[in-house]
Amino acid sequence: MFRMYFRGVPRSPRKPTVPGKPDIRPSSLQAENLRRSRRDRASEIAQDYVEAIADLSLTLGEARVTDLARRLGVTHVTVNRTLVRLCQAGYVNTRPYRAIFLTDTGRKLAEETKKRHETVVAFLRSLGISEKTAELDAEGIEHHVSPETLAAFERNLKEH
Repeated sequence: MFRMYFRGVPRSPRKPTVPGKPDIRPSSLQAENLRRSRRDRASEIAQDYVEAIADLSLTLGEARVTDLARRLGVTHVTVNRTLVRLCQAGYVNTRPYRAIFLTDTGRKLAEETKKRHETVVAFLRSLGISEKTAELDAEGIEHHVSPETLAAFERNLKEH
């Protein structure tokens, strides 16, 4: 799984609160939810990148950092930093000043992400949502829809 790494101060064990000051540290449940949220966001980023790399490779014949930055609306520095993480996770292969290539694992993730996106868009369109709005909404929904819900979308589309 793609993981985002954050720099920071090592966590110290919980200390008693200072009398008279509120304890602003998160509860263990809240902390777990925040960890899950960060992990999910990292997965979303990986999915968006591999999907964009696959699309660029298909339409332009190759995916380059500048094209990827333009497609995703980020700087080339952000793309380079994320590519390092994607390489470490086994999704892409890249060399300086060369095109970006998906590994077999990256291609599989890109295909799954694209299929999920297309299913969500088709389902939203079946509800009468405009193409533009369906595409925009699908960008958020596709990363969070459960397999059960996605299967229900697919069943509903087959019935109609």
